[in-house]
Amino acid sequence: MSDPHAARILRETLPGALALTVTGRPGPPPLRMEMTDGRRLLLRQGGRVLLLGRVDPDRGGVALRLGPGHRSPLPPLSADASRRGPDWRHRYAGLLGDAAEGPLHDGRWLLAERPTLPYGAWRHELARTWPEAYLDWNAGWNGVVPLRPLSAPDAPRVKAYRRRAREGVLPPVLLWWVSAFDGWVILDGHDRAVAALAEDREPESVVLTRGEDEEEQREVLDRVVAWHERLLAGLGDDPAKEPQRRWAVEALARTAAGLPYDRKRTAAWPVPGGAAEWDALMLEFRHEHDRS
Repeated sequence: MSDPHAARILRETLPGALALTVTGRPGPPPLRMEMTDGRRLLLRQGGRVLLLGRVDPDRGGVALRLGPGHRSPLPPLSADASRRGPDWRHRYAGLLGDAAEGPLHDGRWLLAERPTLPYGAWRHELARTWPEAYLDWNAGWNGVVPLRPLSAPDAPRVKAYRRRAREGVLPPVLLWWVSAFDGWVILDGHDRAVAALAEDREPESVVLTRGEDEEEQREVLDRVVAWHERLLAGLGDDPAKEPQRRWAVEALARTAAGLPYDRKRTAAWPVPGGAAEWDALMLEFRHEHDRS
């Protein structure tokens, strides 16, 4: 019997990123977003519900309820591997391809190294509260959601990572861009993130996002080229319009160069039981929270 998690991954190295073309894994993947009516969101891993969310009626934010059970798609990273300093994009790509409970499904993906995230994403917009959190989009939230409670800065494992951070050999955190949150979730490296922040450092990361496939890139480029040709035709041969012509050529070049890096929305599957199942799960969560 074939392995249901088996996938074929074609890697393409780009400046600053690694493009992955995944086949043989049609989805839904074990780790996936689900959605149903009433702006209800759910993050599931295998048979475990990790997160329930509901977007405000005015789209001003999303309230999250987080539960236990997240399992990193990566195995533990040894200190020796950290000190060898591999190309973490390739390292994580291989591990994600072998992961039994990861998010990969058929299509194009990007793994990009990010020494920093947008200003404040880690220090001011890291969702530290558990088991409930609120992502305030009206305030411009664009931060990071942990999938388990964050350890204390003086926890033994964090202290070991803090030493690696001071040595400059701390492996990057693996983040997954989730468009439904307008932010990232931590797939692997919760304690490494805490360690870096405790040492007053921005956690370095490798970010996983969905990418536009070749056909989608070609469609965008065809539209841009058609626009470019119409613009040049409208400018004619007037020497006074040479600056506009140069601008048009440069704009086309920038668009073509950026297409391999374009990200697309995170795929989401229907909640199997619809809104009724989501409501039942939320009720169960609240009862468990009250008992705790």
